[in-house]
Amino acid sequence: MPSLSQILAEHSPLLLIDAASARVQVGLLGAGVPPRWSSRQDEAGVGVFECLDELDVAIDSVRSFAFCEGPGSILGVRISAMALRMWNVLGPRPTLGYKSLAVVARALGRPGAAVIADARRGQWHRLILGGSLERVPVAELSGELVMPEGFRNWDPPPAQTTRTPYDMAAFFAMRQVADADLFSPSESPDAFLHQEPSYAKWVPQIHRAP
Repeated sequence: MPSLSQILAEHSPLLLIDAASARVQVGLLGAGVPPRWSSRQDEAGVGVFECLDELDVAIDSVRSFAFCEGPGSILGVRISAMALRMWNVLGPRPTLGYKSLAVVARALGRPGAAVIADARRGQWHRLILGGSLERVPVAELSGELVMPEGFRNWDPPPAQTTRTPYDMAAFFAMRQVADADLFSPSESPDAFLHQEPSYAKWVPQIHRAP
C-alpha cells in the first residue's frame, strides 16, 4: 500500500476526490508544487464538477487518480468512482482508493481512540489507529470515540462521542498522513463494502386458492 508521498513522486499530478462527507473536496496535487484544493457544500453530482471547474483541471494532464472509497456517503463515493471509471476509459491511469476513517485516525494520532461512522441498522464502522476497519454493533463501542464532521448518522452515536473536522487539505499536509501507507490500487473504483451483498433466492410459484 503506497503513501501519498510515494504516489506524487511517481505519478504527478494526482487528482484526489473525496465525497464521503457532506462537503465535497477535490485536490490537484503534485510533487514539489503547492497543492490546490476546492470544496463545495453540495450533493456530489454537482459539487465534484464545480470543484473541477474552479481548479480548471485538464483531465488529460492528470497522471493518477485517488478517491475516498468510504465509509461515508455511498452516493457521493459512487459518483466519484463513476467519474474515475469514465476518465480511465478515455485514458487509463493509476487509480487508488483510501478509507476515510483511516485518514482521520492517522491525523489524530491517538492510540486507542476509535474513529466511527454509522453503518445503519444498529451497526457502526470502527477503526482504531494501527488496526483494520470493522463493523460492530453499537453495544461494542466504548472508550474514546470520534466521528468526522459531515458524516450522516441515522442512529444516535454513544454519548461520549466527539466530532472532529474532516478536512483533506489539512490532513494530507500532515507528514504523518502523507507518509502513511493509506492507499491501495483500485482497478474498478467503487464504494467500499465489508462484504458483498447476498440475496435470497425466490422460486416463482403459481398462486392457488386454498
